[in-house]
Amino acid sequence: MSEENNSEGSGSEVAATEEVQASAAPSSGADSNKEERNWAMGCHLASFAGFLIPFGNIIGPLVIWLIKKEEFPMVDEHGKEALNFQITVALIGIVCALLILVFIGLLLLPALAIYWIIFTIIAALKANEGESYQYPFTLRLIK
Repeated sequence: MSEENNSEGSGSEVAATEEVQASAAPSSGADSNKEERNWAMGCHLASFAGFLIPFGNIIGPLVIWLIKKEEFPMVDEHGKEALNFQITVALIGIVCALLILVFIGLLLLPALAIYWIIFTIIAALKANEGESYQYPFTLRLIK
């Protein structure tokens, strides 16, 4: 009688394990598309590494773009766009820092920071929705 309970118990455990494995198995299109959108969003959000390390706003998106651009076309598109925007912001930031000498930079730097944060978040949300996005007022250096 105990053997019957064991065999029934292990049978139900096997069935439960198979159900868990089946539900954990990735579906081909949806998960791949979601992963692609997440990496594309990561290209934009990685620019916030600039708060931690100098030029992290360029290094973060660059690393993700270089690693994933061949695997996901959307990451290639969003990575280029993020890099172009971050390079533009860095150049404008340098000009604003120089303009601190004539005091106008004191007004421009906070405005640039707000512009940078807002448009980076908008681009990340668009990437997460699977849409293309072009930052306004951006130099297109990487094509």
